[in-house]
Amino acid sequence: MKKNLAFTIANTIINGFERHIELFIDITQSARERFQQCQWQEVHQSARARTNFYDERVEETFNAIKNDFNISALDDTLWQHIKTVYSDLLTHHNQPELAETFYNSVFCHLFERKYYHNDYIFVESTAHRLDQKAIPKIYTSYQPQTLGLKKTICNIMNNHRTVIPFEDLDRDVDVLINAFRRKAHKTRVKLEDLQFDILNFTFYRNKGAYLIGRVLSPAGETPFIVAVLNNEKGGLYIDALLTTSESMAVVFGFARAYFFVDCQHPYALINFLQALMPHKTKADLYSAIGFHKQGKTQFYRDFLNHLDSSDDQFELAAGIKGMVMSVFTLPSYPYVFKIIKDKFSPSKNMTKKDVKGKYRLVKLHDRVGRMADTMEYSEVAFPKARFNDELLTELQKVASSIIRYEGTGADELIIIEHLYIERRMIPLNIYLLDALKNKAQDKIDQAMFGYGEAIKQLISADIFPGDMLLKNFGVTRHGRVIFYDYDEITYMNQVNFRVKPKAVTEEQLYAAEPWYSVLPGDMFPEELATFALANPSYLKAFKIHHQNLLTASYWQQCQQDVANGIYKDVFPYPIKYRFCHQRLSTK
Repeated sequence: MKKNLAFTIANTIINGFERHIELFIDITQSARERFQQCQWQEVHQSARARTNFYDERVEETFNAIKNDFNISALDDTLWQHIKTVYSDLLTHHNQPELAETFYNSVFCHLFERKYYHNDYIFVESTAHRLDQKAIPKIYTSYQPQTLGLKKTICNIMNNHRTVIPFEDLDRDVDVLINAFRRKAHKTRVKLEDLQFDILNFTFYRNKGAYLIGRVLSPAGETPFIVAVLNNEKGGLYIDALLTTSESMAVVFGFARAYFFVDCQHPYALINFLQALMPHKTKADLYSAIGFHKQGKTQFYRDFLNHLDSSDDQFELAAGIKGMVMSVFTLPSYPYVFKIIKDKFSPSKNMTKKDVKGKYRLVKLHDRVGRMADTMEYSEVAFPKARFNDELLTELQKVASSIIRYEGTGADELIIIEHLYIERRMIPLNIYLLDALKNKAQDKIDQAMFGYGEAIKQLISADIFPGDMLLKNFGVTRHGRVIFYDYDEITYMNQVNFRVKPKAVTEEQLYAAEPWYSVLPGDMFPEELATFALANPSYLKAFKIHHQNLLTASYWQQCQQDVANGIYKDVFPYPIKYRFCHQRLSTK
């Protein structure tokens, strides 16, 4: 009887997963049409919808099992058998690692944390069995010796162009070949010694389409991304070429929206991409192609392995303590762990639910490369012995309602009910202070340029950052300035951008409080110079490129553009990589 029930429940879970994948593939395949038709509003809507798909299917499957099988408590024998049956169902599956994660999610909805171990869920994946199978053909190899270099590249581009023609492919390929010769030294060999391996599917995101592959030669391997844009007049053009792992990693960065890519063998794709970008983890890459829940699973497995192989202690993160969140980190691991405090500063008129809503908004929104993606976890267990005393005291003081302890002695665990995990960055205020100390004016200039660009790109994507103090921004290892404090973000139409009234009378000049009315939602852009950029060195560097951010008229125009559906181009690569200045004719 239990064997039949185990088989039925296992099939209920796999059917829920198959429904998820069916919907995921359908909306992913439609990305091509959105790109062709310049449906930029629909691009954002579909990205938001797809991000919700997983949780919706897990909830459906959870309800089906709970209601149809009257599951109220864990039956040890039954659920071990369910896991065995489910594992057998995945023997010939194309996405076993994703299906395992789906199973884990359903199980964790049904039962409490004490059962979250490998007897019942896939703490350890069985997907490695794919390594023993033939690698799916996810890319096509081209030998340019056969047709010649230019003809071969034209064929590659046309194979990916969809139904929209290139506006001038002959021109673009000439520029592309010259860029390869200039940037990629390993490709400067005889034609007969070259091979191009091109992934069989296009990566779509926002307004861009990306071809990804590698060039093989006796000198070594050169990874590359070719960026293609739509001129919105019925033609395509090649916009940029990236030929280093580092520049490609920025395109796949943690502060960007997820790609739409129609590959039904994600395990093979992730292995291919990681070979091109070794600094990117599998967790990073799964998230980047839209499987953010698999990214969470992979991250947590990596994290557990790191804990086993390290002995340093968790500590409070560097920087000014937040009024809403408490942040800690593990020095040997490049991430921070953020928890919502039980009580906020009186100036923060919000609830825990509000804060969670802001983080969810960021998850669903286009992050335009300027807002860090977060991984949200519940019921996370840490070895208590790995927390230093200062951190334990702080957590107990500010968030005791979401912390409990299990076990005793060396095996005692600290359980955190809810937390967010983000990439660790250098807080911008600390980065700038270090630059001042070392008299590195170039770093100050670059950071202030990046700070202003981050704000401009956020507001052009309909995000008002709210609190724009320097401590709420971080600097990545690539030198990019990223926003990471979300408790005061809102949409642009929720803000009233005003010119600050000029004081006229002596009473107004020396008033301790604003003598003019200030309503909720009012924002005075010129105050950025006072509150965020009080240091003259910072302000001077900021004004070189971003003087307009200190004027209400600029913010009002951006607000109007957003209201009219005007989306500014935000490129996931430096402007200097763009081909526009190299073309023989204008667009």
